[in-house]
Amino acid sequence: MTELHEKYDTLLSLLRSFGGAAVAFSAGVDSTFLLFAARQALGDRVLAVTAQASCFPERDMRQAESFCTSSGTKHLFLDFDVLNVPGFRENPPDRCYRCKRALFEKIVSVSAERGFPVVAEGTNADDAGDYRPGMRAIAELGVRSPLRETGLTKAEIRALSREFGLSSWNKPSAACLASRFVYGERITEQKLRSVGRAEALLSDFGVGTVRVRVHGTLARIETSSDDVARLAEPAVREKIVSAFGTLGFDYVTLDLLGYRTGSMNKTLPGNETEPAERDV
Repeated sequence: MTELHEKYDTLLSLLRSFGGAAVAFSAGVDSTFLLFAARQALGDRVLAVTAQASCFPERDMRQAESFCTSSGTKHLFLDFDVLNVPGFRENPPDRCYRCKRALFEKIVSVSAERGFPVVAEGTNADDAGDYRPGMRAIAELGVRSPLRETGLTKAEIRALSREFGLSSWNKPSAACLASRFVYGERITEQKLRSVGRAEALLSDFGVGTVRVRVHGTLARIETSSDDVARLAEPAVREKIVSAFGTLGFDYVTLDLLGYRTGSMNKTLPGNETEPAERDV
């Protein structure tokens, strides 16, 4: 048995020790893998909980529903009015903490009501080295992070997901749409919707990992170097500028540095580190 498969067996043992679990499920790489493992370990004693909120891409909601339906997993869509979380709209540097605390308080509550005293989420071992206020909120509420606890990295999760036939194995990394806004810029439902549609448009062009960062009415596109070249082609560029204009963006730029997590941190005084992006 390889070291990687030993880690997976350790993960299954940990999940079995829960007796039953509710898994925070966004349909991202990590949460899909965690839900798959939980089903293997616990069978029907698993509930997938997907937050339905304006800060999460609509496409991910559809994928979450499809995965649970095809796998026969009990699934709960949880309405979460993120814009009513105190301070969220103002987009302060601790926005992620405020949001995660409010969201997981609700997940813990509804999961316990349904007989699932353990709530698990998909933080992996790579996330442990970053400063993440959202992780502080999770720890305060006693939510478990089985992938991190068993030392599974993102690359290992992708490798095992591919081996197990999970279509999410090569899915681009995703993150809450609120992470696209410069700190201090007021977040609205319309702005979140515009960003989600802008990124969906770029995905339809065949772009992999992409972020549309918002600075007022300027959209700054971060993606891989290969995709930067493709998006800069005249015919593609004209379509993007036109489509983004209908979404409320007066200016559209391609960031020559490419995609990187937490790029909005540069806007903070002293470059304090807010959480790098991750799946919910």
